[in-house]
Amino acid sequence: MPRGDKSSYTNKQKRQAEHIEEGYERRGVPEDETERRAWATVNKETRGGKKSGSGRGKTEDHSPSHKGGKLGGRASASRPAIERSRSVKKAARTRKRHAA
Repeated sequence: MPRGDKSSYTNKQKRQAEHIEEGYERRGVPEDETERRAWATVNKETRGGKKSGSGRGKTEDHSPSHKGGKLGGRASASRPAIERSRSVKKAARTRKRHAA
């Protein structure tokens, strides 16, 4: 099996990677980097590719996802209030423009 082959992953893992990838894209991460990060997170949470079947596998560890959320909050909190306010207003304008 060549590197990067996703055939041994379950449909659930593929969906998880897609959702994680979308989150990174919304944050402005480059496209090739989003895919790499998404699969790294899925691998960390589910311990790699899985075979389907009843009663197989181990429980999932969602701490990598929680860690990412905490890190983002910490980075934002370290910025001055005026800078945080400015970026929130800018994001709102962008959302409004894309919705129209």
